[in-house]
Amino acid sequence: MQISEALSLIRPIPDFPSAGILFQDITPLLANADALSCVISALSQCDGEADVVAGVEARGFILGSALSLFRSSGFVPIRKKGKLPHDVFSQSYGLEYGHDVIEIHKDAFLLGQKVLLLDDVLATGGTLEASLRLIEEAGGSISSIVVLLEISALGGRAKIAQSFPDVIVHALVTV
Repeated sequence: MQISEALSLIRPIPDFPSAGILFQDITPLLANADALSCVISALSQCDGEADVVAGVEARGFILGSALSLFRSSGFVPIRKKGKLPHDVFSQSYGLEYGHDVIEIHKDAFLLGQKVLLLDDVLATGGTLEASLRLIEEAGGSISSIVVLLEISALGGRAKIAQSFPDVIVHALVTV
């Protein structure tokens, strides 16, 4: 399967989770083993320097876990508030449709460990910017951000560049 064919399985869902939002649904891609394998292979080529993969709840967990296995590296979850059982760092952030808080274990990384941050979509950049702050706070060194899909009109890449100008952002597809 070609990467373009795999990515074509992402379907836009209008007005989800609220009116005016065009949600990018990756579940058809995840349900197709050939497409998922193709995407994970493509994601693995974006950053060869990282020691560990960090993924943002929830779809970042799916892709990040698969990428970690593919790369034979560890995986660190970045979760919504109250979901991690040990001492955490917390960070609030704005979404396209509200506000939320994410957390990471304080002992998630070895000091200076290179971290590839993975999520499914880069939209406004709020979630990824908050995740970058958590990675730094937990002692990780940011290698890059890798996303499946970037919605360029929402300006997330520019938002991240304001706070983290040296962080490279890779996207498999931009809409």
